[in-house]
Amino acid sequence: MPLEDLRAWVAERVRAGVTGPSEQAALRRAALFDAPGERWFDEDAAIRRVHGDSAMFVGGLRALLLQSLHPHAMAGVAQHSDYRHDPWGRLQRTADFLAATTFGPADQADQAIARVRSVHEHVTGVADDGHRYEANDPHLLRWVHIVEVDSFLTANRRYGAEPLDDLEADEYVSQMAVIAHRLGVPAPPQSVRALHDQIRSYRPELRASRDARDAARFLLIQPPMPLAVRPAYGVLAAAAVASLPRWARAPLRLPWLPVTEFVAVRPAGQVLTSGLRWALSAPPPTT
Repeated sequence: MPLEDLRAWVAERVRAGVTGPSEQAALRRAALFDAPGERWFDEDAAIRRVHGDSAMFVGGLRALLLQSLHPHAMAGVAQHSDYRHDPWGRLQRTADFLAATTFGPADQADQAIARVRSVHEHVTGVADDGHRYEANDPHLLRWVHIVEVDSFLTANRRYGAEPLDDLEADEYVSQMAVIAHRLGVPAPPQSVRALHDQIRSYRPELRASRDARDAARFLLIQPPMPLAVRPAYGVLAAAAVASLPRWARAPLRLPWLPVTEFVAVRPAGQVLTSGLRWALSAPPPTT
């Protein structure tokens, strides 16, 4: 297969998974990226550098694994999400939210926030520990937020084309707090140090439920995708696991192999994210 054909093949499949059918995706791109209007963030903002890079594929998977360690957050996913039968739909909705709030006009960003808050109103129930949970519970909202920020930042600094320096990392955390405030997250962190402090404060609440281990198995071992792309996904999954803190792995029964991760997994992850970056840098089809 000629190189440009391979590039188009990869880009088409990745975009289809992340943004949906090409015609629908083209219309949505135009509404977010080409429409006039004031944005929440400047073009050179740290949040745009992070969210526009292929390292987000690693960060997104890492965030899902970490989020599952809070039993009430995981209960909401297990009881209200159809992730096993519609994993691409969930990915597309998450990608659309990030694109709308990071790159879209302010009115589109506000609409994305309103949609998420509306969906969260119906995500309530009882976890397996007997406690009631609500997706709009500020405490749970903050857990989901800080895990996403930490995961996207970790992936950027390990696999990003332009890793943020320390000052830029604080800028990124602060900019993510803008979105968090609008979602109802109380006192979101404004710096990397505050981010790590907040994650540390949640650790006594964390444990791996059966649902969490099942979700990890589904995400890492049994993803519903064609055989042709499974080797690449295996590298992505390994890179996500290798970027997890050591304390998060044992509850999910994930290995800690520091030498293998440094010698093999990290270089493979860099090759994969670079390849995705190259493929996705081609202009999308206009149909």
